[in-house]
Amino acid sequence: MLRLYDFHESGNGYKVRLLLAWLGLPYERVELDILRGETRRPEFLALNPNGRIPLLVLEDGRRLAESNAILFHLAQGTPFWPTSAFEQAEVLQWMFFEQYSHEPYVAVVRFWTFAGQLEAHAAELPERRRRAEAALDVMEGHLAARSYFVGERCSIADVALYAYTHVAHEGGFDLAARPAIRAWLERVASQPGTVAIDAVGPD
Repeated sequence: MLRLYDFHESGNGYKVRLLLAWLGLPYERVELDILRGETRRPEFLALNPNGRIPLLVLEDGRRLAESNAILFHLAQGTPFWPTSAFEQAEVLQWMFFEQYSHEPYVAVVRFWTFAGQLEAHAAELPERRRRAEAALDVMEGHLAARSYFVGERCSIADVALYAYTHVAHEGGFDLAARPAIRAWLERVASQPGTVAIDAVGPD
């Protein structure tokens, strides 16, 4: 059985949980509290020397880290990975966008908020917020004439961007003036098998 090392508040972990739920794949989940440094313990570093979750251990013991790499692996041969080479490249484009232009700002501000670290990062906060809003504006513009990010069907590009966007309000980001994003969030949430970010079990 697949084994997922995870932290329940992590949007990166949630990406994997969400796709596993959509695919109906059973897995064992192992909770590691990043706030208590549990991913820095020797037994986990032996599995992932980078000391980060999520980490997926396959049935044959092979290990795969980095949330979007895990999505790519799980999506092969499913409707969430397009067959067109160009659309495949577009999916990767948006997954790179998520990791470089979205997650470091939307997700980080959310983390600082729930971890009580906003004051400690006060000097960085305005620029993080500015770049988060810029990423959300890019998404709003792209979705204004589309149902999903690539090819008018839900793909792992949507999974990657949904994870932290749907909880952006937890970092103080207001999506009220972004109707295209809000409509897209509803479409993604309506996919059969969708689980909430706080639903931490495979069931």
